[in-house]
Amino acid sequence: MNETLKYLQPDVVAQLATMELRARLVVEGFITGLHRSPYHGFSVEFTEHRQYMPGDEIKHIDWKAYAKTDRYYIKQFEEETNLKSYILMDASASMKYASKGQLSKIQYASYVAAALAYLMVQQRDAVGLTVYDEKVRMTMPPRATQSNLMQLLKELVNVIPSNKTGIAASLHQVAEQIKRRGLVIVLSDFFDDPANVITAFKHFRHKGNEVIVMQILDPLERSFAFGTDAIFRDVESQEELMTQPWHIQKAYQDSMRQFLENYKRECRENAIDYLLLDTSTPFDKALMEYLTKRRHMN
Repeated sequence: MNETLKYLQPDVVAQLATMELRARLVVEGFITGLHRSPYHGFSVEFTEHRQYMPGDEIKHIDWKAYAKTDRYYIKQFEEETNLKSYILMDASASMKYASKGQLSKIQYASYVAAALAYLMVQQRDAVGLTVYDEKVRMTMPPRATQSNLMQLLKELVNVIPSNKTGIAASLHQVAEQIKRRGLVIVLSDFFDDPANVITAFKHFRHKGNEVIVMQILDPLERSFAFGTDAIFRDVESQEELMTQPWHIQKAYQDSMRQFLENYKRECRENAIDYLLLDTSTPFDKALMEYLTKRRHMN
């Protein structure tokens, strides 16, 4: 594997010393991967330039860029690039879960959030962070500065899952707080009442925001391949249940499939982008989802 591309793998990134290093190397691996299949031909244009459009003033054409690419590019101005993005990360108790050999869901979500924020600031887009469980725990307003990015990464390091889940109420609160519409990215396992959560997604759309929903699960939460006798403990209520997983595996898989399909269908019907990830999924999938959305918003 290419040395840079290996940093798209969650288990490799988890071994790095700092959140800043994780974010930078994930983004560098992603950019390298864009030049290879299946992303060949997908260009990342980092903020200094955009393609010339009819009506643009000729004096703003960058002739050096034209000499290199044989295409006309306009020098981009700061106010043209400042999309506001809001990363909302679930830190409720269920996000602690990790099966053997996997990152916890909260670790995976924090690495996705860090890489997204790093990529956004590279593009001079403003990015903010909200962490929630039963209620909103902390909020950083979107800014496009390096100092804001460093503070955001620091906050991600300090997130510890706690309390019960209250996704819908927290998202409604955030939707009311957003004053300037932009791109909202929600990271969660969405283990809450789906109807209420979908209503909260719609709240963001009603206020004119674009929305990407990234549902993060552990691989075993999808397969239920636990094998022999097991004790299951609810991480929020601490209730315990003794069972033989293979007895109920098919019924569980059917229920989980319906649960996920419902979120996917409801998001599609409400013009919300939906991406299902598990904690073994390489990080380029999440970054590509964002970049494709960003491209369509230009």
